[in-house]
Amino acid sequence: MTPAATAQATAVKSGDVLTPEAVEFLHLLGREFYGARKEVLAARQRRAGRLRDEDLLPGFLYQTHQVQQGGWRVRPAPPDLADRRVEITGPTDRKMVINALNSGASCFMSDFEDSNSPTWANMIEGQRNLTEAISRTIRLETPEKVYALNDRVATLLVRPRGWHLLERHFEVDGQPISGALFDFGLYLLRNHEQLAAIGSGPYLYLPKLESHLEARLWNDVFERAQDVLGIARGTIRATVLIETILAAFEMDEILYELGPHATALNAGRWDYLFSVIKKLGHRPEFVLPDRAAVGMGVPFMRAYAELLVATCHRRGAHAIGGMAAFIPSRRDAAVNAVALERVREDKEREASQGYDGTWVAHPDLVPVAREVFDRVLGERPNQLDVMREDVVPDAAALLNVAATGGEITLDGLRNNISVAIQYIAAWLDGAGAVAIFNLMEDVATSEISRAQVWQWLHHGHFTREDVSRITDEEVAKLGDGYQTAREIFDRVAGGEEFVDFLTVPAYELLA
Repeated sequence: MTPAATAQATAVKSGDVLTPEAVEFLHLLGREFYGARKEVLAARQRRAGRLRDEDLLPGFLYQTHQVQQGGWRVRPAPPDLADRRVEITGPTDRKMVINALNSGASCFMSDFEDSNSPTWANMIEGQRNLTEAISRTIRLETPEKVYALNDRVATLLVRPRGWHLLERHFEVDGQPISGALFDFGLYLLRNHEQLAAIGSGPYLYLPKLESHLEARLWNDVFERAQDVLGIARGTIRATVLIETILAAFEMDEILYELGPHATALNAGRWDYLFSVIKKLGHRPEFVLPDRAAVGMGVPFMRAYAELLVATCHRRGAHAIGGMAAFIPSRRDAAVNAVALERVREDKEREASQGYDGTWVAHPDLVPVAREVFDRVLGERPNQLDVMREDVVPDAAALLNVAATGGEITLDGLRNNISVAIQYIAAWLDGAGAVAIFNLMEDVATSEISRAQVWQWLHHGHFTREDVSRITDEEVAKLGDGYQTAREIFDRVAGGEEFVDFLTVPAYELLA
């Protein structure tokens, strides 16, 4: 650990979370899966190199034809995951956990990943908050209000960090443990008994997968963890975010590899756009227009969204739609009216495509999304019976970015620069979900913002002088305190080589 990390770890009280039993369990997971995690990450790099250096395009796998054509189906969802019509997402801080569980949503995805800044305090306190939420003892008293759980709350799901991230505050044999194993291991160990007692279970969201081999690794982790703790295999249930262009070609295989733990797939739209640039952005036909112009109705995004539903329902799995990131304003009714109508249209499109539920980022959007899905579902918990036999796997459609339309504008460049720098600064200060320009921004939206700047520079749509000038202007508007964020932005948006994840270099500077 760095001196700063050591100092922070010492300052944060963690003994009630990192008990001797927890430390032993985490060491077991860290040792047993160290090599396998390294191999799947190395496989990512090899595949990325082939796409870049050999100028290949991704496609459906010929070697898994039997899985693609087989008649297998996933196990039915447990009762408290049968109806997922509205899911709210957010970080694991105490106020968010209480408000989200009370929001009227069907489910709450509590997040250790993209909407969380992984300070040691956030990681430890987040684990405490989830345990207290499950035991229904969580409470927050402020001068203005007392926050506590209602009698009826949303079903809890948890998103650990992706395979690429580390937890530098906890070492196994002298090496930082995988952030994914740390988050998952602690949550499972601390809560599996109480979850069973209340008729629920350890329900997870798995982020950033790029292949079925990464899903296989998660399944191996699940099996080993359940065996060690004496839990029946299949107790853990997993929803996978299809948020990379490569995973879109392996949706069948990903569900298959998770075995009895597979439950659903989710359309992670912002990270999906980011991955298009990361994996294919060196090619001119994959240049994206302004972020605001790339909605779910453009051809390649519509193909991805509909294939996800068709794949899920053919396998008996839920299909969960993407994020409505708008943050309602109490000051501007006109802006709210326009934005809420766009949210409603987005949810109506998802419901008509066959999705079983959708995501929102703010409690005020729960009624909007629920009204749409209530109208379509009625008394049914989902629409797994909508098979979408009209949708067939089509690699060309998934890769048809050139048909997107839209323009690349100076306003779009300015917005991307401002959003990325504001978000990075907030993340470095410990906040992972940040309201910027009436949208809830997280790592995924910051990633696409800086990735678009890199892509536009790389293909000559703007000069480095353009980017430097506008960055100067935007930082001047923001005032003091943004220099470090700007330095990170310059590195991840302006470098000759694409940096895979901005959070990796930023983590070295996180307090």
